[in-house]
Amino acid sequence: MNVPSNLDPKVLLRAMFEAAIAAAQPARCVPPYLPQPPQGRLVVIGAGKASAAMARAVEQHWPGELSGLVVTRYGYAVPCQRIEIVEAAHPVPDAAGETAARRMLERVSGLSPDDVVLCLISGGGSALLPLPGEGLTLADKQAVNRALLHSGATISEMNCVRRHLSAIKGGRLATACHPARVISLLISDVPGDNPMDIASGPTVADPTTCADALAIAGRHGIKLPAAARHLLESGAGETIKPSDPRLAHSEIHLVATPQLALEAAAAVAKPTGIPVHILGDSLEGEARDVGTVMAGIARQVALRGQPFAAPCVLLSGGETTVTVRGQGRGGRNVEFLLALGIALDGHPGIHALAGDTDGVDGQEDIAGAYLAPDTLARAWSLGIKPRDSLADNDGHGFFQALGDSVITGPTLTNVNDFRAILVAEAARPGASAPPSTGDSAPPVPIAADPHCGAE
Repeated sequence: MNVPSNLDPKVLLRAMFEAAIAAAQPARCVPPYLPQPPQGRLVVIGAGKASAAMARAVEQHWPGELSGLVVTRYGYAVPCQRIEIVEAAHPVPDAAGETAARRMLERVSGLSPDDVVLCLISGGGSALLPLPGEGLTLADKQAVNRALLHSGATISEMNCVRRHLSAIKGGRLATACHPARVISLLISDVPGDNPMDIASGPTVADPTTCADALAIAGRHGIKLPAAARHLLESGAGETIKPSDPRLAHSEIHLVATPQLALEAAAAVAKPTGIPVHILGDSLEGEARDVGTVMAGIARQVALRGQPFAAPCVLLSGGETTVTVRGQGRGGRNVEFLLALGIALDGHPGIHALAGDTDGVDGQEDIAGAYLAPDTLARAWSLGIKPRDSLADNDGHGFFQALGDSVITGPTLTNVNDFRAILVAEAARPGASAPPSTGDSAPPVPIAADPHCGAE
């Protein structure tokens, strides 16, 4: 099978990315999960990058009275008439988020068994509800959050620590709603879709312990503020456990997940006739290591037709990590992509796109980037050394200089990372890929073929 001669790899990969984002739009995935009107009040609360858009979807499809408060990232608010939308900082929390979290607890106090609390949770909610645990300050929470973001800890590990230093996460928000019925609608941005890891599980029971959080901090060399260490060592930061009777009337519904987004992306390629292989929706690990491994798989497809025949698209999701050692502008998706490009070393016929479905990779309003066979050659021509950029965690600086950044603006949803590698053609008989050098420019510049060698 050959790639259609009129196929533009960049256009195809971008269309797949946009389809993944569209599949997780709250307007599409929230309405089917709305409950029947209760005998009492409906109170809407929530937090996350998609929470404002989720609130709007509720308003547009709810027939009766409602009120509420949700907090989202700066720039992610959308107009609502009956639900108050508050903006706060992400990924490092700020005072606006702390105030919103306190007000949220006040909103759900004093409810009755006839009332329903509809909790709208999506990725980013952990930083947006930074209510410190007993004895902690916002400055303590900010310090721990920064350390976690730079540590290389997995999202599950980060959220375990966050839950035990919080006065609202780890099921505490749900117990504050008691005796009302609590219905949580979640848009998952975490590997494995574990509800307790989505925004650190404010309405979800938590079987992990303070001792677990301490072990994670020790394993990653995170220096905890004195008050945080005391909270964990004393056990006073313990979360709400699965056996707690106050959670008896709490329901959890996953309304959008990374797997559903990847399936939507795969459907985009179907008319082209190019097979799509989903390698997994929950891949984790250091972003640069995952990039190197994925390059090996792509090369094997191109050179050996294993484990899949070319042409094909290798699709994956999940959440990698970055241990920050440099001073560059980066995020986990561009770090992955830069490592992938270095390992591929200009291999002809292989293109890739990686991005965060919330539109923000790291701390920049850049979703990700696009990688072409000539990416390294173009970088060398500008005097940019790819390995130096990777060592400095400067993926955004690298791809932005080449004009290959992917910018979506606020997507109003978040189903984690998207990675697509198009192996557009098999190697010709007798051909072999050059050994990876990363910083040694080829003797003759390699020009990109817009049709990837298709005839």
